Amino acid sequence: MNSKATTADGTLSIVDLATLAKPRITMMVLITTLGGLVLAPGAPSLAIAAALLAGTAMIVASANALNMYLERDVDTRMERTRDRPLPAGRMDPGVALAFGVVLALVSVPLLTFAVNPLTAMLAVIAHLSYVYVYTPLKQRTPAAVWVGAVPGAMGPLLGWAAATGSVGLGGLALFGVMFFWQVPHFHAIATFRVDDYRNAGLKTLPGERGDAVTRRSIVLTLLVQIAVSLAITPLGVAGLPYLVAAAVLGAVYFGYAILGLRRAGAGTQWARRLFFASLVYLPLLFAALVLDGRL
Repeated sequence: MNSKATTADGTLSIVDLATLAKPRITMMVLITTLGGLVLAPGAPSLAIAAALLAGTAMIVASANALNMYLERDVDTRMERTRDRPLPAGRMDPGVALAFGVVLALVSVPLLTFAVNPLTAMLAVIAHLSYVYVYTPLKQRTPAAVWVGAVPGAMGPLLGWAAATGSVGLGGLALFGVMFFWQVPHFHAIATFRVDDYRNAGLKTLPGERGDAVTRRSIVLTLLVQIAVSLAITPLGVAGLPYLVAAAVLGAVYFGYAILGLRRAGAGTQWARRLFFASLVYLPLLFAALVLDGRL
């Protein structure tokens, strides 16, 4: 297959175009969306499920592309982002803007009419908050991470709304797990990449308030997140096997986080390991949730 697509400005790598969508983030949202759909009461048709996943993929890709468009100058100052298509000069910014806008214009009607209006509304809220609130706020305050956690947590709520036509306590609990998971996850990244974020002019908790405050915030937020994960069972979304798995996973994850409080010089090594622990914890938690919820 030809990996080039011709544009008015010359040739454009399809790989670079796909990079605008931030495939790993998009895939994570799709997986959690599918999780919410599977766990919700009722059995939506395959047509609704397909439309949900297609529309979600497009609107998430749109938000990511527009985020890259708005942050193209910031990305040139960060080591981990300077090779992206826009800061590296491989793509005209207008292409990224058009890509993001077109995906949004296609995805919203698809979610509205092929799924339901509530799902479309939630997707639009996630899109607007990510692009127009979180993206500029990152340069002003570390509190932006709490705003960014809203669109990042919307996946399971989209799935729940698609299946039931409402948000429900179960859907909100799934949203809460994702919401509170993201904050310590990002704080860990920001701790071991503190200089990179500072050089780019982005405000992070470790960059503004220091390592000790960040470690305390990570531990407190993790405590809330684990409590929300355990609350899923009393709400009837899953049963005792999930509760046991969530308690064990939460204890191990939280136990390692506590080490950061006990060690004055926890530093970047602890943060890097906590970041990877978060990437192991979440898939295992959702796997236990889905397996138990459907048995």
